[in-house]
Amino acid sequence: MEEENKITNETEEVTITENVDNNEIKIADDVVAVIAGVAVSEVPGVAEMAGGFAGGITEVLSGKKNLAKGIKVEVGEKETKIDVNIIVEYGVRIPDVAFEIQNRVKKAVETMTGLTVVEVNVHVQGVSTETEETTSQTEE
Repeated sequence: MEEENKITNETEEVTITENVDNNEIKIADDVVAVIAGVAVSEVPGVAEMAGGFAGGITEVLSGKKNLAKGIKVEVGEKETKIDVNIIVEYGVRIPDVAFEIQNRVKKAVETMTGLTVVEVNVHVQGVSTETEETTSQTEE
């Protein structure tokens, strides 16, 4: 019973109140973060999400990709602010990548949750200079 209470207390929920038969729809902050994370991962020029140390450990231990890595969400009653931390690929035009992220995140979150996205702040944490190296072995 204590574990259930801890889980309930750890996840913050957002209440979207609709005046239809006094029903409420609750969307957890993590859900909004995952929606934003998926939208960001589809943008060309984004090498990876820049998350904290805890996010990397979670991925290693669980074996699953953390789709909310690098995303911080602040949700009000009917609106949300989203911060995105990314690492861009070398050679891309950063303002174009950031603009595309803002558009895709806003559209995805508003469409799927009904929340109004007030801000999408893009923080570029680094540039990935890694290139795929193809090693060719010559046979003699």
